[in-house]
Amino acid sequence: QVQLVESGGGLVQAGGSLRLSCAASGIAFNINDMGWYRQVPGKQRELVATISTSGSTNYADSVKGRFTISRDNGKYTVYLQMNSLKPEDTAVYYCHADVVNIVRTIMNVWGRGTQVTVSS
Repeated sequence: QVQLVESGGGLVQAGGSLRLSCAASGIAFNINDMGWYRQVPGKQRELVATISTSGSTNYADSVKGRFTISRDNGKYTVYLQMNSLKPEDTAVYYCHADVVNIVRTIMNVWGRGTQVTVSS
């Protein structure tokens, strides 16, 4: 079974930077789109950024110009470089992947999340 494990969250001051990583493990045929989402208590989970296998990216307007998503297809890993962090970026960040299993079914897989806290 494919699992996604995030790392790199933590506490940072406003204006600082963090880099999140998410590695996939387990049996899979391939991984299509990967991405990052975030959620604060009492609100819906929202898209932060996604990236396709070919490297096409999509960002939420609130993070454009500050965050960069990238991936290493050989390592089944996706990264999120977060610069110029703001207190409003504080949230639990979740990794997501569209995983193609060995019978070619696409599975919607989520990580457990990593906390990012930006102090003012």
